[in-house]
Amino acid sequence: MTDHPLVPADFTVPRELVAEGFRLEPLGEQHNTSDLLAWTASIDHIHATPGWTGTWPPGEGMSPEQNLADLRRHAADFENRRGFTYTVLEPAADEVIGCVYIYPDREEPSVAKVSSWVRADRAHLDAPLYRAVAGWLAEAWPLGEVRYTPR
Repeated sequence: MTDHPLVPADFTVPRELVAEGFRLEPLGEQHNTSDLLAWTASIDHIHATPGWTGTWPPGEGMSPEQNLADLRRHAADFENRRGFTYTVLEPAADEVIGCVYIYPDREEPSVAKVSSWVRADRAHLDAPLYRAVAGWLAEAWPLGEVRYTPR
């Protein structure tokens, strides 16, 4: 990852996206318990998500403290404009049902690489989440090339 901001200094980073079936807000410490429950119940499903790469989430899971450290890292990236992680929540609750990551591509930092996942029991929301986020990024964000695997 780069230490350079992903977006210009004068861009006001959106704090929310509301769509039918879910809403997005910046991932933070307050989501730790619900986030940990969401991904640990869906590890195989997340690994099978189109465009998903890497070794996260770990098959052996993480302690609540390890997950909290991960959330704090994402929140610091958001604050420093180096990357943006949004939690996907039930529309009327604070229950985590997925995540969206917007980060510079490791090989081409000028390209925004986007990935997302939803819980296995919310798999029907994967394509609507993709469409909503892809449209949001195209319309409301000052990003050049965006790579986000279609659903």
